[in-house]
Amino acid sequence: MAVSSCLLGEPVRYNGGHSRDRFLTGELDPYVDWVPVCPEIEVGLGAPRETLRQVGSADGPRLVTRMTRVDLTDRMTELAVRRAAELAELDVDGYVFKAKSPTCGIHGVPVYRPDGMPADRRNKGLFSGIVMERHPLLPVEDEGRLHDALLRESFVERVFAHARLRVLVEAGWRPRDLVSFHARHKMQLLAHDPHLYREAGRVVAAAGGRPHEEVTARYTEAFRRILCTKASTGKNVNVLQHCLGMLALDPVRRADLVDVIDDYRSGLVPLSVPTTLLRHHARGEAAAWVRDQTYFSPYPDALRLRHHVPR
Repeated sequence: MAVSSCLLGEPVRYNGGHSRDRFLTGELDPYVDWVPVCPEIEVGLGAPRETLRQVGSADGPRLVTRMTRVDLTDRMTELAVRRAAELAELDVDGYVFKAKSPTCGIHGVPVYRPDGMPADRRNKGLFSGIVMERHPLLPVEDEGRLHDALLRESFVERVFAHARLRVLVEAGWRPRDLVSFHARHKMQLLAHDPHLYREAGRVVAAAGGRPHEEVTARYTEAFRRILCTKASTGKNVNVLQHCLGMLALDPVRRADLVDVIDDYRSGLVPLSVPTTLLRHHARGEAAAWVRDQTYFSPYPDALRLRHHVPR
């Protein structure tokens, strides 16, 4: 996964310091191979250095040094285009950018007028904007937004789903492998976009009669596009109820699970409560199809990402 180098603790910030992020370098680190990127260092600015800002209009801002007004737009654009191509070759599963940076921010970057006053605060960084434009389905966040439990869960879920698909593609799948992969992800995908899930299913159904590269490209795009739609409480409830219907439980245990799912719907308990109970009963009842759904383990349990109460 690509990441702004300063978030890993590298001293590349404008003041010679870093912005080490505890979640990235702590909980997530054991599961990720990092691809560190610092655009400012890569265009030769060094650290410490003069700060940068975007100036002009939001439609076509220029990236300049704050005091000496050196224009770095062309150099940074060239680097971003090259780096975006390299990331495609590496097939990274996600990117965490430095928040609010004039090069790496993904939202809320100010553009300044010639008089020094901000004209717009809704821009992206010059570097990150180009990378995101070239990779529109890539999971992307900044470290500031990852402090939000819901955004963190959504981002990490997408990253691990991308990784599983990448492993399947790199292994040289056969039609039965793709069928199995899609089946294991059914509940997870339905929690995001039921319509696009069915569209992806049609790609899988035709896998045996279409060129391998065509199917790979079509399924990869469909799979990643589905995950771009955030899961909602309502769609999670539908998935939980569907899985419950697959289990052969006695009336008392079934009623208990119905109550827990209703508690989740009402915002009284986090998603981890009904999913943990359903996964437990699926193991006990030997309901292999439910037990093996990626919906119940979309990422390592040690990351503890489903413990927030829905809003």
